[in-house]
Amino acid sequence: MAETGLQAIKITAFLHHLNSISLTILLILLFMSILTWYLIIIKTLQLGFIYWQAKKVSNLFWNNASLAPLMIYLSQTQLHDPFTHLTLQVLNAAIYYEKRLAKNLTTLCNQNEFLSRQLRRAMIEETARLESGLSILATISSTAPFIGLLGTVLGIYNALMTISVKGTASLETVAAPVGEALIMTAGGLAVAIPAVLGYNALIRGQKAFLNKLNSFAHDLQTCLNTGARMDMKNIAYIKQHLQLHQVG
Repeated sequence: MAETGLQAIKITAFLHHLNSISLTILLILLFMSILTWYLIIIKTLQLGFIYWQAKKVSNLFWNNASLAPLMIYLSQTQLHDPFTHLTLQVLNAAIYYEKRLAKNLTTLCNQNEFLSRQLRRAMIEETARLESGLSILATISSTAPFIGLLGTVLGIYNALMTISVKGTASLETVAAPVGEALIMTAGGLAVAIPAVLGYNALIRGQKAFLNKLNSFAHDLQTCLNTGARMDMKNIAYIKQHLQLHQVG
C-alpha cells in the first residue's frame, strides 16, 4: 500500500511539473495509444468473424449438389461479410444476365465477361472495407516517435532554461526536466511499437483472407459458367484422366 501511494505521488508530481505544451503532447500520445489498441482489438475480432463466416459460405458452396442451399442462406441472412456480400452480388449478376438473355438483350458481352466485371467491383469494395482503419494505425506508428521526440526536445530545453535561471547544473536542478524528456521518448515508443506490430499482423491476415476470397470468387464464377464445381487442387481429376487413357 505504501509503495502504491508513493507511485501515485510521483506520477502526480510529474504531471504537476509539466507545462501546457508537454501536457498536451502527453495527452496526444495517450489518445493515440487508446485508439491504437481499439483498432487492433476491433480489426482482430472482425478478421476472426469473417474467417468464420467464410468457412460457412464455402461449405454451403462445396458440400451441396446445387446452389439452392446457398441461395436460401443468402436470402435469409442479414450479414454483410465479404464472402456473403461477394456471393450475393455475383449470384444476382448471374440471375440478371439470364433474364436479359431470355429477352435477347445481352449482345454487348457474354456471361463470363459480365460476371468478371461484377467480381472485380465486389473485390474492390471488400478490399477497401477491410483496409479501413489500417491507415490510421500506419499514421500512428510513423508519427508517435516524432511526437515523443518533440516532448524530449522540450524537456531538454526546460532543463537548459532551469540551469540558466539557477546558475547551477546540480542533479536537483536537471533531474525533473531530463526525466520528463526521457518519459516522453518512452511514451512515443510505447505508442508506436504496438501500432507497427498490429498493423503488420493485420495486413498479413487480411492479405491471406483476400487471397482466399479471390480463389472462392473464381470457383464461383467457374461454377456459374460451366454448371459444375471444379476443385483444381483435387488429384482425382488427374487419376480419372489417366484411367480413361489407359482404358482407351
